[in-house]
Amino acid sequence: MSHLREECGIFGIFSPKTGNVASSVYYGLFALQHRGQESCGIAVNDDGLIRSYKDTGLVNDIITPQVIDELGEGNMAIGHVRYGTTGSNGRLNAQPIVVNHIKGNMALAHNGNLVNSYDLRCELELSGSIFHTTSDTEVISYIITKERVCSASIEEAVSRAMHRLKGAYSLVIMSPKKLIALRDEHGFRPLCYGMTDDGSYVVASESCALSAVGATFIRDIRPGEIVVFEKDGVRSITEHCDRCQPSLCVFEYIYFARPDSVIDGNSVHSARLRAGAFLALQHPVQADIVIGVPDSGIDAAIGYSRQSGIPYGVGFIKNKYIGRTFISPGQTTREDRVKIKLNPIEATVRGKRVVLIDDSIVRGTTSGRIVRLLRDAGATEVHMRVSAPPFLNPCYYGTDIDSRDNLIACQHTIPEIEKIIGVDSLGYLSVDDVHRLGGENPCNGYCAACFNGNYPAEVPTHTGKHRFEQKISDTRKQKEEQGRER
Repeated sequence: MSHLREECGIFGIFSPKTGNVASSVYYGLFALQHRGQESCGIAVNDDGLIRSYKDTGLVNDIITPQVIDELGEGNMAIGHVRYGTTGSNGRLNAQPIVVNHIKGNMALAHNGNLVNSYDLRCELELSGSIFHTTSDTEVISYIITKERVCSASIEEAVSRAMHRLKGAYSLVIMSPKKLIALRDEHGFRPLCYGMTDDGSYVVASESCALSAVGATFIRDIRPGEIVVFEKDGVRSITEHCDRCQPSLCVFEYIYFARPDSVIDGNSVHSARLRAGAFLALQHPVQADIVIGVPDSGIDAAIGYSRQSGIPYGVGFIKNKYIGRTFISPGQTTREDRVKIKLNPIEATVRGKRVVLIDDSIVRGTTSGRIVRLLRDAGATEVHMRVSAPPFLNPCYYGTDIDSRDNLIACQHTIPEIEKIIGVDSLGYLSVDDVHRLGGENPCNGYCAACFNGNYPAEVPTHTGKHRFEQKISDTRKQKEEQGRER
């Protein structure tokens, strides 16, 4: 865990006519690739028949022209890119999930993390449900399916299911006739929709994916809102809205989202510029150049430069063929990728006092490596500024930090961290300024629990990423022990 990990991106399209909707989903997922690089998948609805394909790997490698041809035409489709915060990383847990039940079928894609998934799964298993994956997304699909059997419509089933689902979930759901999009009551994860010139409605985790398919942004889906897309138009169900204080994950602005996205009315690019300006005011320093760690540190570095008057420079060249370091499974693989991901520009930093801007420090491994690169390139001083506060608490709503064990700020003081990563000084964004990132158009509230410990929803009793795998292992051991006793 050398860097922060996020979980997924979701995409959906409802077209007024039958066509090659899989291609649109492909482009949408490509624009959301930064949100997950473990697996991806697409499901297409052709007059109630759902065809799907999913596998581990990147969108460009998995969704080939042959796959798009085999998915065929339809008037609806949904897609998913994954980094799992619950369950293992194999093809088994790839999405979308397709369910066939007595009233028809359904496909579902999920971004987020349920806090009561373990308890719900135990309850479902005791009632006879058989699970094929170890992700909380299958738990959601079971709950909705159980409600669908006794509901008049899919949207009624979804609404009833929301009373049982706790935690973070943005969903796109495809039934034989409808496309449904919804956010949990807190709005932890983003979701928006728009329209193309041909009248197709498009749903995506970020507005940048709407642009990728030529759709015009209409609006963000509200926390707790269920939006139904069907042949007669769009309907909004708001019975779950305004029940909680909205709590969008503030790290969407700091790191997760693409800078060209607009989330809950706020430009991600502008929010990062503000973060850099706040850092310059809080942690001024005498220096010659400001540089940012590509990609999410660059906007904050520009903001720092503008506020401080210190010139901005391009300090690193990033290998564009290497994915986000933190998403690569396995610590050894991540460290190997850091070595070839960034190269310092010696002409920019040699003989200079450098202000280095990055979005976060989690474990400190990556930060230490980057600082060494600058030292080796001739920087005389390195002053690190971080556009997020120190990580002090686990996240239970979709970010892969489930304990304090690997958080460097929990184990060391700032002076100690300075020595560990090798910088001359270190400054973090304050928690107060995190809540000011929205500027003149702030959303109603952020979740900053990873910084301040104020959790807006309940905290789960079982928190490990592999909690379902562990449950299966414990059950197997228990049966073996019972067999030996007999």
